[in-house]
Amino acid sequence: MSGRTRLALCATAATLMASSALLPLVDPATWYLQAVILLALQSGVGALTRRIPLARPVTVAVQALVTLLLLTLVFAREQAIAGVLPGPEVFQRFGVLLQAGGEDVGRYAIPAPLSDGIRLMLVGGVLVIGLAVDALAVTFRTAAPAGLPLLALYSVAAGLSGDGAGWLWFLLASAGYLLLLLAEGRDRLSQWGRVFGGAARAPGRVSGGLESNTGAIAPIRTGRRIGAVALGIALVVPLGLPALDGGLLEGPGGGGVGGRGGGGTISAVNPLVALQDSLNQPEDREVISYRTNAEQTDEMYLRIVSLDQFDGTTWKTTVRSIEDVPTPLPDPRGLNPDVRRTEVQTNISAAESYAQNWLPMPFPASQVEIDGRWRFEPVGRALVGDRGQTTSGAQYKVKSLIVEPTAEQLADAPAPPPDLAREFTKVPDSLPGVVANTARKVTKGAANPYEQAVKLQDYFASDGGFTYNTQVRAGSGPAAIGRFLEQKEGFCVHFSFAMASMARTLGIPARVAVGFTPGSSQADGSMSVGLRDAHAWPELYFEGVGWTRFEPTPTRGSVPDYTRSDTPSGGASDPDTPEPSASAEPSTAPSASASCPPDQRKQVGCSSAAPQVVAGSGGEGPPLAMIAGVGLAALVLLAVPFLPLLWRTRVRAVRLGATGRTDADAAARTLAAWLEVIDTAWDHGIPPDESQTPRKAAARIVRIGELSGAPAEAVHRVAAAVEQVLYAPRPQLPAGLSDDVRRVRDGLRASVNRSARLRATLAPRSAARVVWAASDRWAAFSTRCGERLASWSAALLKRRPSRRAQAEQQG
Repeated sequence: MSGRTRLALCATAATLMASSALLPLVDPATWYLQAVILLALQSGVGALTRRIPLARPVTVAVQALVTLLLLTLVFAREQAIAGVLPGPEVFQRFGVLLQAGGEDVGRYAIPAPLSDGIRLMLVGGVLVIGLAVDALAVTFRTAAPAGLPLLALYSVAAGLSGDGAGWLWFLLASAGYLLLLLAEGRDRLSQWGRVFGGAARAPGRVSGGLESNTGAIAPIRTGRRIGAVALGIALVVPLGLPALDGGLLEGPGGGGVGGRGGGGTISAVNPLVALQDSLNQPEDREVISYRTNAEQTDEMYLRIVSLDQFDGTTWKTTVRSIEDVPTPLPDPRGLNPDVRRTEVQTNISAAESYAQNWLPMPFPASQVEIDGRWRFEPVGRALVGDRGQTTSGAQYKVKSLIVEPTAEQLADAPAPPPDLAREFTKVPDSLPGVVANTARKVTKGAANPYEQAVKLQDYFASDGGFTYNTQVRAGSGPAAIGRFLEQKEGFCVHFSFAMASMARTLGIPARVAVGFTPGSSQADGSMSVGLRDAHAWPELYFEGVGWTRFEPTPTRGSVPDYTRSDTPSGGASDPDTPEPSASAEPSTAPSASASCPPDQRKQVGCSSAAPQVVAGSGGEGPPLAMIAGVGLAALVLLAVPFLPLLWRTRVRAVRLGATGRTDADAAARTLAAWLEVIDTAWDHGIPPDESQTPRKAAARIVRIGELSGAPAEAVHRVAAAVEQVLYAPRPQLPAGLSDDVRRVRDGLRASVNRSARLRATLAPRSAARVVWAASDRWAAFSTRCGERLASWSAALLKRRPSRRAQAEQQG
């Protein structure tokens, strides 16, 4: 392994070891493996370009270009040309993602969800730091300043994290930097030839300072192992260090915490991070159980939080002010007294393993009794944990309203308040036109916003030919919505996002609620809510009724009564406080609501089929194997057109860089320079003529190439040098031979037009020597194989006696 290869491995390892300090900041940590693959490709490109060799700035530029292509492939392949070449839309996509990522960093507590914006910031940041470290330590051979970008990377992680295990990350980052310095020191020391402190020489041997035949001396041998050891530490150790795991709808710590120190704004994770994973769990683990005095449970959706901001990348929660939990809670906005309502009470128990910072409860809640540090967000009517408060093991009572508006009340609803309409009807400019067009087409003939909403719900739930499938790749951006309307297959995220977006294009205020469907009833009278009951649904606002639930997802939950002609009444069976629910065994079957409306029976049924187990997080990013494969394929496709250029650049550098002191060395270098002149002329349209002497060949090049002045004199000097080494009794290497070859090349380039120069650079004719060499090697290989086969056959015939000889031996 060469010194630069060791140094490149250590630079990559140092970057990965420093970037491991970012692991506790985001959940899940799948971005790290993605960064490892992309950083390895970036470093590999640098190693290849340095072997050509190219000028140092060109090497860094090639690495930067490949890095841009890789980031385009991973984060903006839908906007790229041919899926990998960046254009204006790609940079616009990067800007949107970075802006969204910056907002997410300021909004979410640690560990934040791995949104596309945050993932671009992490992976892109690691690649930029890795490029800087590789350029400083390997390309420019100054490892010490490479500590500055490594320090910047660690400082960002340390500044954002309040982790008590921060000293471990510091030690890991420091170890990476020290390994990089050690590798550079070993490399520089090995270039001295004689290494002090090496193994003792054999007795009687005289040292000339160059120990080339004795094998690697201890320090050099140690340096050769540094790269492998450093990479092993960088890849293995971060995986073993403590990091928070889980998701909002999964195990402990999965949801993050509320605002630290009792701040005045919401700081919580995006609830869609683990929604698809929850739906695809192989076992429907119970997370909540409850008892309620409601006569029917089909309206007992346990709402966690609402997503009311659609910024062109995803639906997410707006940063809002929070306050102490009032008792009772304020009346829901827009709900008039003449709308029928029934107050019910629900006692809820959360499992110890279910820990997230939003409180699941029926909507709209009118009063909440719960211990702990909880704050109230009035616009979304949600409770959020403060200073690390989570739902783990929580037991609480919720009084809530079952609102039962009539179709006439919804149809006669006046226009919403202007401030509410402005906020909740915003759609991004990047929303595909198919969304608004489909909304207008589906709702054609509707007399009012209520009828439009019902038509949208029926279009998704029963009339539009949509299929419920949790295996479809999750997505929340405009492209995902447009793709869903075309493919007509998805799960609750797609249905709710699509309906809310379409409602907004029609001027109906809309948002998306995330939580759980009512769950399944148990033998003891309680209700059990499992991971597979995780759900998302749209809420539309109607003045006089308030925020109103709709159910566009087929085979999930229940269609609200006020969207059907037959509206049964429901209410509380007994206003007395029910007893808290005891812990119940989780149901092994998928949960279903208590009722099954007829329009849902047109689909597969009310109970969703048990989903298949899937690998991966279901996010927008492509699989890691695909990234590696497509990345390598892209590198190959980009490299193939430049192979002749790279080969000529390499050959030219070898021919003009040969050194030596003996007569044979002088002759070899002179002949190599002459061959370079011949090939340069060939590249510029002057084919070689091996029948001519060097003097006549030089005159031919000058005549056809129309050379004059310094280039013509340089050709004749090189030809004279060739004659001198061929015929002189003691050849001597003339001075300035390499400069003369470069003058010839400059003269030939100046004598042709731009297209000829471009062809000589990108498609040099002398690259045919590669084919000739391969043909000669194949012929030599075939000859050797034939000779060996003949010798083996002859030897075999000699060993086998003839039949006559066998008969004589038997006689």
